Amino acid sequence: MLASTMFISCNFTYLPLQCPKFRFSAQNPKNPSLKTIISSPFLKPRNENTIILPFQKKGYLQICSSVQTQNPPDPVSLEDKLGGNGRRSGGGDGGGGGGEERDWTTSFLLFGFWVGLMYYVFILAPNQTPVTDVYFLKKLLNLKGEDGFQMNEVLVALWYIMGLWPLIYSMLLLPTARSSKSKIPVWPFLILSCFGGAYALLPYFVLWRPPPPPVEELELRRWPLNILESKLTAVISIAAGLGLIIYAGLADGDVWEEFYQLFRESKFIHLTCIDFTLLSAFAPFWVYNDMTARKWYDKGSWLLPISLFPFLGPALYLLLRPSLSVTPIALSPTASEEK
Repeated sequence: MLASTMFISCNFTYLPLQCPKFRFSAQNPKNPSLKTIISSPFLKPRNENTIILPFQKKGYLQICSSVQTQNPPDPVSLEDKLGGNGRRSGGGDGGGGGGEERDWTTSFLLFGFWVGLMYYVFILAPNQTPVTDVYFLKKLLNLKGEDGFQMNEVLVALWYIMGLWPLIYSMLLLPTARSSKSKIPVWPFLILSCFGGAYALLPYFVLWRPPPPPVEELELRRWPLNILESKLTAVISIAAGLGLIIYAGLADGDVWEEFYQLFRESKFIHLTCIDFTLLSAFAPFWVYNDMTARKWYDKGSWLLPISLFPFLGPALYLLLRPSLSVTPIALSPTASEEK
């Protein structure tokens, strides 16, 4: 028999039990305030207490164990794992650091490409016929009267289709390619592209920081978005481009041979052909960007391979794309609340 009063300390760090995974409590039927508690020995308690229990009657052995109180996980450590602001590091707007930083690798590569391109334009490009270049430019601008000289048909078609490219890029870049993370507007580069083509647009591609800012419903009804979002503008663009391509395609083989010779000798024609190639090469990316901004990728992804076709591919996309007014995801919150 045990003494009438005793205590049993429960400050154990290791207690070999047969069933260590279970924890249960048994209550004395004669004294409900006393419990028999068995806990897992493999979970070392953080807060260990010594419980002293008096025995009211002889013959009853009361066994107790310290109840383990586990502290909740530190929320700060969880935020550190997610990147500091509740976001995973590397997320955000195509950069890292929870949307505050950006991967500038693409921008540096584009800038290096633009610098090399400018070096080629001013230093390495062929320039064997400078007088002829000035004459061609005056004829194409209608600054020289009729003198009986017939211009090369392929050159004429190329010249006028280069005048349509700034319109195509304006419809692609406004408003879905504006930068919300920088204060650099896109419209000055679009105006310069009327004279410099891709050579003037590449600096904006370097500085571009998506996503685009929200668009007000009222902004869609004003110039220039009311013109650039119009299906009539898209129809005129694709019809004019198709006519010019057919006009150049119907030219004789001698005309194409003459044009190739001019490409090799004339700086003006050489750089114009490179400009056309660059505009055609960058257009599919901006088609994809505009498509995703309008939430139309699932239905319009088949147009991406078609956009690789010079001029007509992007023009066809502009004709078939949904209007920005029926894609509320691109509208500003104030405009959507007014509806």
